[in-house]
This record gives sequence, structure tokens and C-alpha cells, in this order.
Amino acid sequence: MSVAISSTGLYTPPYSISNEELVAAFNAFAARENAANAEAIASGKAAAIEPSSVAFIEKASGIKARFVVEKDGILDPARMVPSIPERPNEEPSILAEIAVAAAREALKSADRQGTEIDAVICACSNLQRAYPAIAIEVQKALGAKGFAFDMNVACSSATFGMTVASDMIRAGTARAVLVVNPEICSGHLNFRDRDSHFIFGDVGTAVLLEPAEAARGTGAFRILGTRLATQFSNNIRNNFGFLNRAAPEGIGKPDKLFVQEGRKVFKEVVPLVAELILAHLKELGLEPAALKRLWLHQANANMNELIARRVLGRDPSPEEAPIILDTYANTSSAGSVIAFHKHREGLRKGDLALLCSFGAGYSAGSVILEKL
Repeated sequence: MSVAISSTGLYTPPYSISNEELVAAFNAFAARENAANAEAIASGKAAAIEPSSVAFIEKASGIKARFVVEKDGILDPARMVPSIPERPNEEPSILAEIAVAAAREALKSADRQGTEIDAVICACSNLQRAYPAIAIEVQKALGAKGFAFDMNVACSSATFGMTVASDMIRAGTARAVLVVNPEICSGHLNFRDRDSHFIFGDVGTAVLLEPAEAARGTGAFRILGTRLATQFSNNIRNNFGFLNRAAPEGIGKPDKLFVQEGRKVFKEVVPLVAELILAHLKELGLEPAALKRLWLHQANANMNELIARRVLGRDPSPEEAPIILDTYANTSSAGSVIAFHKHREGLRKGDLALLCSFGAGYSAGSVILEKL
């Protein structure tokens, strides 16, 4: 059976934070901390916090702004954490809420009702709780049938989720599967860390998969093949988990938030991803030059350019490898889906394209597509 991505949906939060705003908040925090520790800094017992800058952020990442679900708490130098109050159990969780918003757009685009969905997969990097599953909340809100479950493969969650959905459809386990990627990355970002305080933004995306012959949307793409890879690395890590309370000495430590060795990640992930894509194309009997569009994970503009160059054998044009992280920043699993959602116009029937995500683990997923 041939499977297609029949539609996508996107939820963009109402607030945007510019680099200028983020830098002002960080530098106010740094100045206050340096003043409070002036004696220790002067004696060499402590290091001064180096200020951030717009130029540093844009050179390191290509990011100029990011959307967030809450802004004031992040920009408060005394807090620097989004303010997201807990909700009663009777209300939808915030992750489910933004996932449903993206899902409704995907369903509308595909001319489908929630009752036509057989399975929901919530594939994202940070789940709001252990159980009940966010996906089951989404299933209930949409009136979907069948079953739902959560899965986490960090920034690669979307492509891993698409692979699982595609396999389920081919196996007959489900006919129409909705993969949602709600990402509130501002909740696990250390806004007091100069090297990473600018990296992430918040967003929600959704992808509807169904048999190709059933796809009604005008922007449908046949999945020619998927390929996944993982390789253990400590260079991107988050040690927050349910066992933290069993080791109270670690509660509140920096490793309970997002941490990474950025230079090592760049050096090691670029060849891993490029080799995965090239091997996948070869497996399908396709030439890299046949790719008309590369929707890559949106973490770093320099990284994306280098991966695309290694795959195509030449410099990619902005149209061939579109970038959305300048306004959205890194949105973990949702990044490549946003690029796909916003930049799939202009392709003709039969054109080939790539959707690829990569990140912590290391993990990477490649989905080769053909325009229907």
C-alpha cells in the first residue's frame, strides 16, 4: 500500500521575542549577578558572566526571533522562566491545546473530520507528564477513534512518528493517522546560559497520513521511503526525570534543563545526517540531484547549509533548502514540519523532496517524498 502525507497544520503562539529583547534580559541578569558576586570575581574565586549580544546569536545560529506561549516571565531578569500556571485535571493541558489547534488545521486542509482518524501519535521532545498520554487528550478533543500514544525521540520525534504511522497504515493497524508535535521548548531552556539562551521557541505542528489513494488535499505527497538512525551521544542532554526526587542533591542543577556541546554536535551530526540521506536515496535508487526541496530540521542555519551542500554536491539555493528558524528559532521536532508546511508551493506532480530531522540521541530520520 502506498502512504501519503495528505496535509499539515501549524499553531504559532501569539508572542514573539526578538534577539534584542532576549539580550537585554540576559545582560540585566548578568549585570545583577556580577554585582552580587563582585568580591568573589575580583579575588578569582568566581568568573564573571559574559554578556550576550545580538551579533553573537545571529552569527552562531541564524536565529533572529522566536515565538513563545508566554513572554513576560522569560524577559523578567529575576525569573527568566515562562509563567505557565497548572490547569485543573478537567481542563485540556497546554500541550494538548496547541496540538489540537495544529491538528484542526491539518484536518480542514485534508477535508477530514476528527471521527475519520484511527490513531493519534504525540511525537515531541518534552511531554508535560508521564500519563495519561497527551495523545489521548488530543484524541478525545478531536473525537478520533481507535487509539493514541505518546513518543519521544527529541528533535527527531516527528520523522520517527511519521515512520511509525506509515508502517501502521501499511500493516492495516490504522487507516488515517495523525502525528502531532507540540513543542514548548521554552520550558526546558536555561535562559541564564549565554551559550544556549537563544536557541529555542514554542510551536505546534500536525501531519496527517493516510493511504495515497484516499488523500484529498491538493498538497499531498507520497512517502517513497523512510529511514531512521540513532547513535549514542552525551553532547545533547536533559537529565530531568521522575527519579530526580530520589537524588535531591541534583534538583535544580543545570543538567536538569537542556545542555549541549554545540561545537561537537555540529562536527558529528552533519556527516551523520548527510550519510543517512545519501544512503537512503541510494537504497531507493534515486540520485541526490533529483531532490527539488530539502525540508531540514531547523536548529542552525550553518548546519543546514552544510548538510544540503553535502547531499546535493553544490550550494543549495534558499528555495531548495528553506530556513524558518530565523523567525521561529529551533522548535525541536516541529522544525522540519514548519519548513514543509510553509515552503512546499511550486513543486509539480512527480517532483521529489526530502523531509529530515535530527538531534539528541543522536537521532535522525529521513522521509523521501513525491508530489502527488
